[in-house]
Amino acid sequence: MRRFLLLYATQQGQAKAIAEEICEKAVTHGFSADLHCFSESDKYDLKTETAPLVVVVSTTGNGDPPDTARKFVKAIQDRSLPADFFAHLRYGLLGLGDSEYTYFCNGGKIIDKRLQELGAQRFYDTGHADDCVGVVLDLGLELVVEPWIDGLWAALTKHFTSVGGKEEMSGTLTAASDASPRTDPVALELLHVESQVELLRLDDSRKKDSEVLEQSAVNKESSALAADFESSLTRSGPPLSQASLNIPALPPEYLQACLQEPLGQEESQASVTSVDPIFHVPISKAVQLTTNDAIKTTLLVELDISKTNFSYQPGDAFNVICPNSDSEVQDLVQRLQLADRLEHRVFLKIKADTKKKGAALLLFLRAFLRALVDHTSDGAERRRLQELCSRQGAPDYNRLVRDARACVLGLLRAFPSCRPPLGLLLEHLPKLQPRPYSCARYFLNLTTIGLIFQITISPRTTNFFHLPNDPSAPVIMVGPGAGVAPFIGFLQHREKLQEQRPGGRFGAMWLFFGCRHKDRDYLFREELRHFLKCGILTHLKVSFSRDARVGEEEAPVKYVQDHIQRHSKQVARVLLHENGYIYVCGDAKNMAKDVNDALVEVISKEVGVEKLEAMRTLATLKEEKRYLQDIW
Repeated sequence: MRRFLLLYATQQGQAKAIAEEICEKAVTHGFSADLHCFSESDKYDLKTETAPLVVVVSTTGNGDPPDTARKFVKAIQDRSLPADFFAHLRYGLLGLGDSEYTYFCNGGKIIDKRLQELGAQRFYDTGHADDCVGVVLDLGLELVVEPWIDGLWAALTKHFTSVGGKEEMSGTLTAASDASPRTDPVALELLHVESQVELLRLDDSRKKDSEVLEQSAVNKESSALAADFESSLTRSGPPLSQASLNIPALPPEYLQACLQEPLGQEESQASVTSVDPIFHVPISKAVQLTTNDAIKTTLLVELDISKTNFSYQPGDAFNVICPNSDSEVQDLVQRLQLADRLEHRVFLKIKADTKKKGAALLLFLRAFLRALVDHTSDGAERRRLQELCSRQGAPDYNRLVRDARACVLGLLRAFPSCRPPLGLLLEHLPKLQPRPYSCARYFLNLTTIGLIFQITISPRTTNFFHLPNDPSAPVIMVGPGAGVAPFIGFLQHREKLQEQRPGGRFGAMWLFFGCRHKDRDYLFREELRHFLKCGILTHLKVSFSRDARVGEEEAPVKYVQDHIQRHSKQVARVLLHENGYIYVCGDAKNMAKDVNDALVEVISKEVGVEKLEAMRTLATLKEEKRYLQDIW
């Protein structure tokens, strides 16, 4: 059987699930996939690999490769490697990303670009799949992933049936725009510009798909009838209700769950295993920083880490491992008719006859819906589940399940005759993900009772979002809302340094902070005033986006990016003439993009260059680790 090497790098399991799907489908197409995670470097060797390589890689953080690929990426970024280091390698790559983030699919682009620089050649087009939540017309991932996988087999067949040699592998299936790799230091930033063009193409294809769907509806049923019926999660209307469905094959169950009575009261819950160190720490203090009428609630939570070996630097964060809601667990147990066995022990076993490579989690909710079909007794409910997991029902699935963020319990309640076994449910339930940012509401539920609780945390070292080693370097901090949090740590650290070195030389510290209302959500107002009064903070620029301004001579400043442009000369001087650093923390969807655009405008205006050249300058700052982001 024709063998290829299949490597994946995943952060939350998506890339792994896709790689496993490719591995399973390979057999039916006459191929054998040797599947490994990038981190399993003892199981493969690209320096000597002769088989074609297929890569599936996701993107995490601010356009970074997943943690499982960091060691690999660091190794191939060694600039002492010769330009023909991977000249023997032929590969195809599928990158996963979210277009709401600035560096779309950048984890895959980093690996793709470096493989090209080291002489590797593509035997198949690189794919960039968008997992942006809120895509109206169809599933962003499936628009690219399924066609990419479908086309992979022809590309592999072409590779294996070719006579051999380099000329036929020069990229007959590769897009012309990817023919020659870029080697300048700003190529990474320019790849982002290219990705925006790809998104425009993707948007255009979605519009075409929409037109096809709309035309199909007109042909099958009158538009008046379709307009009179609003589909819901449990009911559909024509033409879908009368259509023949293309339903995906049911993946075989591979997990067996056995329940056993507890041995005794001395048993306790087993700890959650993790590759990262986990600490159970008490909440020693929780203070609400916003007023009760603020749009969002922000808490300052202090944790007692005195009895743990938890080391950190200013700028680091930590993950909170949030448990499931007790009430939701109780409801789910009732729904599964397991209430009388709530205290039983659960033993999980991989079925002996499973052919699933790695027997790991399927993360696509659509696969879960498909699995529920065979455990639903009511005919109408069964048909609706079939519609939602079919190609024809993709728009309904997107609107009523994905965009509505339907949960497992909600789906089971919507289809009362569905009675899945516990093992099936555990196969499809995603692992609880650590939550590094949006834990305020969770904390609020614990702290409003007035008790001291213990929570579970693990380190989340950024490795890069730290103050410069040279304290004389000037620093610009941009952190609206809760994004100001790491900068409070920066300022506290600088205050201690200045106390320890009274005659030392320290660079200027700018802070651009923003919130909605001055009297409702101006976080750390007194602390910032203290830092400003003591000279720790040399410039504080605050904007209020929702407060009305009356009688001001100068136009009001609503957002942090407006203040940046208003002080363009100073910002340009710090970054371009004083070797300063700029840090941006907070919202990735809007704020980080707007700040980036503002910086392009500032550089273009103050240096007198075109915007493309300004983008190159920003890219250079990022390469030099002087433009740093911690965004979500």
